[in-house]
Amino acid sequence: MTQYLMAVCMVEGEPMYADEAEELASGKDVDAFNEELQASGAWVFAGGLHGPDTATTVDATGAEVVTTDGPFAESKEQIAGFWVVEAPDLDAALALAAKGSAACRAKIEVRPFHDQPAD
Repeated sequence: MTQYLMAVCMVEGEPMYADEAEELASGKDVDAFNEELQASGAWVFAGGLHGPDTATTVDATGAEVVTTDGPFAESKEQIAGFWVVEAPDLDAALALAAKGSAACRAKIEVRPFHDQPAD
């Protein structure tokens, strides 16, 4: 099976939820979705991220290591969290992403990982 990253998209400076009640409801829905992923065997790993203002970018491509406060991408669109799932194909991963999007009330970007060589 292929592993897929399902990245939760957010726009910096825009609230993800209309109010606290929606945020709490989303949290419960995400917990239920996580339990469903785990029960189905699709779950690999997941996590929510602090805001992009907490990011540090590290560049060791030159002679010296350079660290810069902030995210790499100079964009308002950022990743708020993610799931790594296993699915038999892209269609199955997209179906999982649709459930995740409904649960967290955000757009989800789906990308496959490169295939890993067999041991």
